[in-house]
Amino acid sequence: MHLYETHLPVKDSERSSLFYRKVVGLQFAYRDPARDIVFLWIGTGRRSMLGLWGPGTAFGQQPSKRHFAIAVSLPKLLRAGEQLYAHHVITTNFRGRRTTEPSVIGWMPSAQLYFSDPDGHSVEYIALLKDAPDSGFIGSLSEWRRRSLTKRSS
Repeated sequence: MHLYETHLPVKDSERSSLFYRKVVGLQFAYRDPARDIVFLWIGTGRRSMLGLWGPGTAFGQQPSKRHFAIAVSLPKLLRAGEQLYAHHVITTNFRGRRTTEPSVIGWMPSAQLYFSDPDGHSVEYIALLKDAPDSGFIGSLSEWRRRSLTKRSS
């Protein structure tokens, strides 16, 4: 199983579509001509989709902030902070502190960066790590790597 789609209410579907295509790298799938809704593919193979619902739709009139995560490879995650910064997008770690370095949640373990879209929704790039879990760890990727090297040396 995998998550196929998620949807976000947005103030301007065209602006949000441009952000997700140009900054995040999603691919245009479809714009519903009868409603203010844009669909974008996440990744390849039409396995995942994001729907952007403009203010003229019932769902688009629900302005609460949402969160979703996009799985990426670790090499892509390592480049993401600087790439997003080049688009004037601020990235943060798990604790909400500004950084371009991914943070790690040890119980999964996973590395991630967070940023906001033009409507303030929280977007996460996440890469699962192949290391053994450590449920007590939350910190930077560099700290995780140092701890992992120390554990292997012991």
